Amino acid sequence: MAKGYWIARVDVQNPDGYKEYVAQNGPVFHKFGARFLVRGGSFEAKEGGNHRSRNVVLEFPDYETALACYESEDYQRLVRLRAPHGISDLIIVEGYDGPQP
Repeated sequence: MAKGYWIARVDVQNPDGYKEYVAQNGPVFHKFGARFLVRGGSFEAKEGGNHRSRNVVLEFPDYETALACYESEDYQRLVRLRAPHGISDLIIVEGYDGPQP
């Protein structure tokens, strides 16, 4: 079964307020079996526009779990906590589990 991923791009506008979201998201992600593959870090934007300053990729056991985490009341509470402190783009995508080149 293919894994599920969250791919988020974030501009933090109020770092002090955003810290509370970061401090509280770990238990929620743990509950859904998520693990960080990318959490900030250096990057170079090679194509496209409208780049955000922070990139995050989370891996979930499967696509359905990735969706369930986002839709859970636990995470929606965190969305409300995070929203005033930055601008986020988030997609939830199913991983590829087929043959490789």
